[in-house]
Amino acid sequence: MAPAVLIENLQKRYGDVEAVKDISFKVEPGEIFGLLGPNGAGKTTTIRCLCTLSKPNAGKIEVSGISVIDNPRAARRRLGYVAQEVALDKVLTGRELLQLQASLYHLPSVFAKERIPKIIEVLGLQDYADKKTGTYSGGLRKRLDLAAGLLHQPDVLVLDEPTVGLDIESRVVVWDFLRQLQKAGTTVLITSHYLEEIDALADRVAIIDKGVVIALGTPSQLKDEVGGDRITLRIREFSPVEEAQKAKDMLQALPFVQEVIVNTAQGNSLNLVVKPQSDALTAIQQSLNDAGLPIFGIAQSRPSLDDVYLAATGQTLTDAELAAAGTRDLKAEKKQSMK
Repeated sequence: MAPAVLIENLQKRYGDVEAVKDISFKVEPGEIFGLLGPNGAGKTTTIRCLCTLSKPNAGKIEVSGISVIDNPRAARRRLGYVAQEVALDKVLTGRELLQLQASLYHLPSVFAKERIPKIIEVLGLQDYADKKTGTYSGGLRKRLDLAAGLLHQPDVLVLDEPTVGLDIESRVVVWDFLRQLQKAGTTVLITSHYLEEIDALADRVAIIDKGVVIALGTPSQLKDEVGGDRITLRIREFSPVEEAQKAKDMLQALPFVQEVIVNTAQGNSLNLVVKPQSDALTAIQQSLNDAGLPIFGIAQSRPSLDDVYLAATGQTLTDAELAAAGTRDLKAEKKQSMK
């Protein structure tokens, strides 16, 4: 059986900007597959190329064995796409919007007449379907957007940041619905920068950074590969780099410490990978005390997907998000000053 999605050596440039450098992965039928990474990593560009909304500069993309590049019309019949930004006509009711969507898909009227009430019920929109979408909450708007993307019963549903901006209750509703879709046989490809979302939903995940895949596997596999428990340590709230380096050299010599990374983006804090043992924190505290180094804060935890990203890039996903936001702000300020 052909993969539900196959992407090989994808490249996409916008002028001098290389949004996607070289991305490869495949999604098996019936799988929930996550693309995880900070804003600007290349997630949205990748799925826009997959959904025929942007033409790649190089690479191979297939949906159920059909080339997206050579046969985009056939590929689109097998794809459902829900963008990050919800775009609904506020003067239409939910039902009218789905009827319009059915017409745009050229769905037979008999099929649409049966399908629309069914998808409304599945997504719990019965009490809102005949109200104008301009009155919908953010959670209801997202559910209606999902309904539109699923109306033609696609083999693969592609979701770009499906729960961004939603409250916790609405996010849980979307998560539960995606699990139901998977049980019914639909393949789901989801992009997100929410660690807990991908960890909770995805059978496998590709972590993307700066246009390349830096890790690929099940969440459990990726966390196991990092190995050991995690300890986050701050010598001071904002430690001098020399002091942080001194602590790193000293801690690295401890027999149960596997790796130490100085996280410059978080005030030169130290991120340790240690062999699981009950007295790790006590031993670290004693070593720092013997060296005359203070402890501002210390915590121990099991590995997370953020630790996978940290091990591969030297910074956490949160740090990468903040760095990307800062770059966007600087570009916006520069553009404004040139006007």
